[in-house]
Amino acid sequence: MSSPYRSCKEKLVSSPRTWLITGVAGFIGSNLLETLLKLNQRVVGLDNFATGHSYNLDEVRSSVSDIQWQAFSFIEGDICDPETCGRACEGIDHVLHQAALGSVPRSLEDPLTTNKANIDGFLNMLVAARDAGVKSFTYAASSSTYGDHPGLPKVENTIGKPLSPYAVTKYVNELYADVFSRCYGFHAIGLRYFNIFGKRQDPAGAYAAVIPKWTAAMIAGDTVFINGDGETSRDFCFIENAVQANLLAAVAGNEATNQVYNVAVGGRTTLNELFLYLREALKANGIHYDKKPVYRDFRAGDVRHSQADIEKAGKLLGYGPAFTIREGILEAMPWYVTKGV
Repeated sequence: MSSPYRSCKEKLVSSPRTWLITGVAGFIGSNLLETLLKLNQRVVGLDNFATGHSYNLDEVRSSVSDIQWQAFSFIEGDICDPETCGRACEGIDHVLHQAALGSVPRSLEDPLTTNKANIDGFLNMLVAARDAGVKSFTYAASSSTYGDHPGLPKVENTIGKPLSPYAVTKYVNELYADVFSRCYGFHAIGLRYFNIFGKRQDPAGAYAAVIPKWTAAMIAGDTVFINGDGETSRDFCFIENAVQANLLAAVAGNEATNQVYNVAVGGRTTLNELFLYLREALKANGIHYDKKPVYRDFRAGDVRHSQADIEKAGKLLGYGPAFTIREGILEAMPWYVTKGV
């Protein structure tokens, strides 16, 4: 654990705040909820269960004390409804906005729905948070914003053209947050997530992320399919690193606000390497997978390589990833195996 993060958590315990997590029943949202409740914070959660699940909230409940759970209140609602956003923001100190429709393929198939949730919903939340006078607004940005820019590692102030409707929506989020910061003195920070993974990431459905999807296939003894030649690379980032970045951003000083930051490890892992890491971690948990992967066509809208420069987040937020990809996979694998993902 990095020293700034340890200090941040100690301050929160000594002086509890009230938080709003949108998308609280989702993968990242539920992990944020668990951490905050364990720090004895008051939390309001908002979700419409479009991609989140009530069983994620049940799992959080089983991991905290009864007193900690009583500090959580849930609103089932949609960020596309301005009134719901306004009600959720009442009395809130810090907003952690995670609600969105992720997935490049989903956005290519249905750009209108992605736009409605990711742009209209985002603007509704900005207006509600501004009107409620929240202290900070931290939102999930995306590494997809780098688009077709070939440079590695990715540096926050240099981006290319978007490669999907999803990428467009996440870039528009950054533009709106910047305008609100400039026009209204709003404390907004965007976190460009790079391939976050960990417990409670859904392996089901056509838009499942690669790590839970492959892990589920391996546990079931099914074939793993790799898009392309397997040399596509990503900066995979364990969920605990993303949680750290959110909390540090939420309480950051004025010198760090109205910015976007990469949230990653700063490394590159190919899909072929990832396959071996997952197989290795499963073996450590008593599951032997000996099938070879099957390669198929590259996926439309995907970038070939992705790697983050995390120097800015380290300098201004105090961010320091506590888990490498291999450490994160080893940490998460018992959960995958227990749940059978």
